[in-house]
Amino acid sequence: MTSRSTSTAVWLKPRPLASCPGSFMLLPLLPSGSAPKPLPSDVWHNILEFAFALYGSKTSFAKADAARLSLGLLLISKDIHAVALPLFYAHTCVSSLSVLEKLVARLHAADQQWDSIRRIPYSAPGRWIQTLDMSALRCDSSEDSLRLDSALHRISPLVPLMTNLVMSPQIMLSRRALSSFAEREGASNLRSLAGVQLWTSGQATEDAFVDLLRACTRLEELEIFGSGVDSAELLVGQDDPFAPPTHFRPLHLPFLRRLAAFSMPTSPVLRALMLSPLPALRHLTLTPYDERSVPASLIPRFITTHGPQLTSLYLYTVKQWPTALFYSPRTLLDTCPSLRHLSLELPLPVLTLTTASEHQLEILSVARPSPEFLDVLEGLLPKLPKLRFVRARDVKWLRGGMSAKAQQAGVQGEMLVWKRKLGRRGIQLLDAEWKTGAE
Repeated sequence: MTSRSTSTAVWLKPRPLASCPGSFMLLPLLPSGSAPKPLPSDVWHNILEFAFALYGSKTSFAKADAARLSLGLLLISKDIHAVALPLFYAHTCVSSLSVLEKLVARLHAADQQWDSIRRIPYSAPGRWIQTLDMSALRCDSSEDSLRLDSALHRISPLVPLMTNLVMSPQIMLSRRALSSFAEREGASNLRSLAGVQLWTSGQATEDAFVDLLRACTRLEELEIFGSGVDSAELLVGQDDPFAPPTHFRPLHLPFLRRLAAFSMPTSPVLRALMLSPLPALRHLTLTPYDERSVPASLIPRFITTHGPQLTSLYLYTVKQWPTALFYSPRTLLDTCPSLRHLSLELPLPVLTLTTASEHQLEILSVARPSPEFLDVLEGLLPKLPKLRFVRARDVKWLRGGMSAKAQQAGVQGEMLVWKRKLGRRGIQLLDAEWKTGAE
């Protein structure tokens, strides 16, 4: 049997050697399918963006597997490589100082090859970097600190469109590095700044970090770490610790909505933030320092200044040896009338509410439950009609199968008392994992 095909039909000849060979047309059983249309680049962008976000999540993949899978997306095809490469650089995590130096060398070499006649003024891949995460960096010597300072000074002008910068709280940034980020083009594009370690100081003069905040006018989230109470000057009363510095200009941060300041009783940046209007601030995290123990502390005055607009106040002390705990203000409910979530640190304060008949608090978190604070809380419950959850922040319910004596001993027994008494008023007691525990 032979076949003869044309552009429109296929003819079969079952007896080609016959004197009068016959032929018949082969009819397709299915209609001829057209070639699939390629997906638009924006669709591939959304697909690959979801894949990179999945690989970058800390709970889905191990760090080595996530890096291998991310690099694998760049090797599928040339078309996908062109779409995936900007997404690969968009969220850059630097794990070591040598990796940072290689990244700086790559960005600097690309910037040297970029000319002024291109349509986009910023070089690639520097302009693709939106998040630069350096939280895993460690500096073990003064030589490493110098290498990091030089690398940060070189990389700052090469990432003009960066919106998120995450530093390591173990590293103290130099004035040179802070100034380079403040003076770079595109400093106003920064939206989130986290993990910045600063010295705790009672001086009233501004420093390089305050200058950085003046340049970041669109900042939305800020996280800073202090050095605690490590100076004798903080334990001595000053003439007027709340007076503004000479020729002080308030910071312009109209979009700052989240602020976290750990282990920082006072500093030039804390004073500048206290004396500046922060109209969008809603979530505040602080380490409590009372003025009796630390006369130079700005924490109570800071809460009083920005408390009326807060919806979430989180008081937390970084656990490091030796851990020193200081008293929290008793008037938190009066100074923060709009709070929805209040988290308290040990020692738990004797809260009062005198300026209003009711408060809109919905969630109250305590470090560890105690019978003394339960008496204080029961006295406040008539003034907290919307309170629905009380959370033990540092305690977990015992797993099932434990004996009844184990569940009634120590802090577990106190939690059962809290759960029984609060349950009568329709309030649930949650543990550190936001679980209600076994019934």
